Amino acid sequence: MTSLRRFAGVAALALTVFGGGAAAAESLADTMVAAYRHSALIEQNRAVLRAADEDVAAAIAQLRPVVDWVASHNVSRSEGLAGYTTARSTSLQIGAQMTLYDWGRGQLAIDGAKEQVLATRQGLVAVEQDILLAATVAFFGIKQATERVALQQNSVEVLSRERQAAQDRFDVGEITVTDVALADASLAATQAALASAQGDLEIAREGYRAATGRFPTGLNPPPPLPRLPASVDEARAIGQRNHPLIAQAQRQAAAAELGVAAAAAERNPTLTGNLGVGVTRSPQTQLGGDYENRNSASVGLELSQTLYSGGRLPAAHRRAMAQRDQARSALLNVSRQISQQVGESWANIDVARAQIGAIDEQISAAQQAYDGVREEASLGARTTLDVLDAEQSLLEARADKITAEANLQLAHYQLLAAMGRLTVEHLNLGIPTYDPSQYYNAVRDAPYTSKQGESLDRVLRALGRD
Repeated sequence: MTSLRRFAGVAALALTVFGGGAAAAESLADTMVAAYRHSALIEQNRAVLRAADEDVAAAIAQLRPVVDWVASHNVSRSEGLAGYTTARSTSLQIGAQMTLYDWGRGQLAIDGAKEQVLATRQGLVAVEQDILLAATVAFFGIKQATERVALQQNSVEVLSRERQAAQDRFDVGEITVTDVALADASLAATQAALASAQGDLEIAREGYRAATGRFPTGLNPPPPLPRLPASVDEARAIGQRNHPLIAQAQRQAAAAELGVAAAAAERNPTLTGNLGVGVTRSPQTQLGGDYENRNSASVGLELSQTLYSGGRLPAAHRRAMAQRDQARSALLNVSRQISQQVGESWANIDVARAQIGAIDEQISAAQQAYDGVREEASLGARTTLDVLDAEQSLLEARADKITAEANLQLAHYQLLAAMGRLTVEHLNLGIPTYDPSQYYNAVRDAPYTSKQGESLDRVLRALGRD
């Protein structure tokens, strides 16, 4: 009785996790929302995107004036006819330097940084899909584990009755002690399977907590399965157009093309303008006396070009071309991987559907066989082993259906992810999402003034609340 009470407690836990407490039950959409808000990986990649935004600002700043100042104070001591003399001078200089024309290098750097920003944005969408898919896996993992616990609990109850029936038949001399031992062994094996199912449920709960930040208090039944495209070819076409990893690889390939042009442009001249003003304060004579101030100002143009770099510039150009080839190959590889993922998910859906149909027939036949064997055993025409085998066959069929149904549901969402549609926006989850343009618009012009800095701080605080 103690073990049965423990198993009843496991069943109560299963009811609490799945279907119990309607007021607190969470839907699949709730699970996805919780995972989206809880994910530290999304926060990490948002910071990566903000860093990429700053690369655009840094590239723009390269074409702006650079103003700096230098203050110096010099003391010198020298020996002459009149003995040692000490001279002091103080100077302050302010200078400005600006690239006036660089034959396209600066603009290529800006365009390349912008392409990297767009690529990083697509990478953030890919991370979002991964987080939502992990939440889906956690949700259906709880569902599958819960149903297995309930199934094993029911099997324990059935085998407990079978064991008692075997004992009763042994007491009246209808069967031998071997039949009772077989019933005991089968019951113990099912109790062990129930303990394993309980452990799987606890593991699934931990996975749910890792994905969402909390344990499930109750889960609603899963929603209707998402609608699928008309064919696998249409699904592949959607994936090629929409998947964020493909879009990211395309942007990276475009950035690599710009990198080749930028490397070639490094051999072009640079026209720079310089402006400087300064003041120097020093004694009028070496013998001391009043100090005099000497003001200075300068303005100039400088045109420079590297004629020979020891092979550095050609090597940089060749490296850029190799990186371009790498980006092109990466794009092709990602495209093929996405096509494969779509095909595999589509096949998994077909397989799971076929399995469920066949398993339903198997369960019906196994149930009929089990009922018949039990009836025949009560009349002495079947042995206890026959009853146990029939019950095991029915249990395995029901367990297989649980797995097939979970695989079918999960495969639909895996297909959505492969098509690039497993996002907060496409699923209409109804929560505020991260706006990648907000921070970019705040920093793309390389703000410096305190007013712009305060505005940027407000943007960062707002992004932190998303």
